[in-house]
Amino acid sequence: MFNVIESNMIVPNLHLLTLEAPEIVPEIQPGQFVILRAEQDGERIPLSISDWDLEAGTLSVIFMNVGVTTGKLAALKPGMQIPTVVGPLGIKTEIENFGTVLCVGGCYGIGSIFPIARALKELGNRVISVIEARSNYLFYWEDKLKQVSDQLLYITRDGTKGYKGHVRRLPQIIQSVGSKVDRVIVNGCSLLVKLSSDVTRPLEIKTIVSLAPIMIDGTGMCGVCRVSLGETTRFACVHGPDFDGHEVNWEELAQRRKMYFNEESVPLQTSRCEEHAEKILAEHLNLE
Repeated sequence: MFNVIESNMIVPNLHLLTLEAPEIVPEIQPGQFVILRAEQDGERIPLSISDWDLEAGTLSVIFMNVGVTTGKLAALKPGMQIPTVVGPLGIKTEIENFGTVLCVGGCYGIGSIFPIARALKELGNRVISVIEARSNYLFYWEDKLKQVSDQLLYITRDGTKGYKGHVRRLPQIIQSVGSKVDRVIVNGCSLLVKLSSDVTRPLEIKTIVSLAPIMIDGTGMCGVCRVSLGETTRFACVHGPDFDGHEVNWEELAQRRKMYFNEESVPLQTSRCEEHAEKILAEHLNLE
């Protein structure tokens, strides 16, 4: 069992979970992930590692509460335990002295891009971090990113902070950097990483994206997380999660992510009905 050290909602619908996992933490490298279960017979879900503390033996993940399992993880409190933390999994992000690197993060990717930016900065890169959200109240970890970045820039779809729009503004941002951008690394939802790849392709800047396809075992055995790169098939769990965004077959990836939509939505609807029924029953018992 793994102890919950910290659990809280850091911005609306995004949760920080810190777990005690002393045997795993020493092996973690930037860009890797873990697989968690909220309960003994529960679903296994992959989550990117956002930070870790070697001395304390803890690791942190940031996730969006979108389904039954993430809802159960979000409901955890310090002092509680979960049965499964498997990892670190996946191949670490390639970290070298590239020169100037644009680190782009959105949603949970704002957290998972942090250790990558930190490692790049430690190797002497000029790190420009760009974080994206619908509005300024959805940003978090800004101080942490400032500490490992030469510059921190913002994109908000409503224009409340930084550039207004979406990551389609990246060419404008790249032009404003003042020097050649040697690499772009993107963490976040599938739409964010796809659009980032689309806008950097004509600029001919190598763009590495962290993919989050549906995943089950995390060891390459089930084949559910396969990704097409041109004519080559790869598994995100063992060959990734990082891939060249200019090589990914995005249309196929989008279709594969929709394959189990009905199966995923039914447990969520059932869970909500059960919660509603329990609430009504509790209210009825209180009235008596």
